[in-house]
Amino acid sequence: MGKKDKGKAGDKDAKIEKIEKIDKLDKKTYRKELERLQVELCKLQSWVVRTGAKVAVIFEGRDTAGKGGVIKRIVEKVSPRVFRVVALPAPNDREKSQFYFQRYAAHLPAAGEVVIFDRSWYNRAGVEPVMGFCSEEEYEEFLLMCPAWEMALIRSEIRLIKYFLVVSPEEQLKRFESRIEEPTKQWKLSPMDLHARDKWYDYSRAYDRMFTATDTTHAPWNLVRSDDKKRARLNCINHLLAQIPYEGFEPIDVELPPLQDRNGCSDEVMLKERNFVDERF
Repeated sequence: MGKKDKGKAGDKDAKIEKIEKIDKLDKKTYRKELERLQVELCKLQSWVVRTGAKVAVIFEGRDTAGKGGVIKRIVEKVSPRVFRVVALPAPNDREKSQFYFQRYAAHLPAAGEVVIFDRSWYNRAGVEPVMGFCSEEEYEEFLLMCPAWEMALIRSEIRLIKYFLVVSPEEQLKRFESRIEEPTKQWKLSPMDLHARDKWYDYSRAYDRMFTATDTTHAPWNLVRSDDKKRARLNCINHLLAQIPYEGFEPIDVELPPLQDRNGCSDEVMLKERNFVDERF
């Protein structure tokens, strides 16, 4: 009987393993769906501007999880005056002396804006305690204060949406190796990235505490599996769109006026003696 039960458990585990190893999304499907979602993001943008909505979106996750890739696809077809990306550097000495949330408050959205935080105040729940950049007291204080801080944002009519991208250690290794081998990706590597490997489970414990303390009903965490970058991007954008009631706002019909009468002016003459770059292509 015991062997039979073990066999059933083994079959179940095999099925789970099979489900987790879904084939990666093909490029044609990905591009078609991404284009559709980006059209919806443009409609969302129109709604945000017309209604004066304030939206803040947080992206967190381990190094190489794909945060930048998702953000890039969100802002690719929309206006940078409406969708702003905030990726703050390490705090300077003055900022270190401030109320912890102060430097982030300066970047919160005003009416008609969507602000995307590529990492956020949650540095204090992840990299700072793991790498020893904050004291234990500062860490505990953050976990205590953060839900109230986020409630204050929501009460001030900011729509706060939080994402955490989940990458496996195996996939992370592949992405690190790709960064090392490809010159155009080496800029993404930093000394801090190396500790993503040798402190993997220190980060796991820190993230577990972060979720326990800050996964609230008013500002829940939304986890995105990101071993398949294409699926992660589509799933995340699709979820983001579902959080905001923008339906009913279609693109505005625009009619271009005719070109102004020349009235003696000539662009050809005006540009004739100017210095152009070499046309090698």
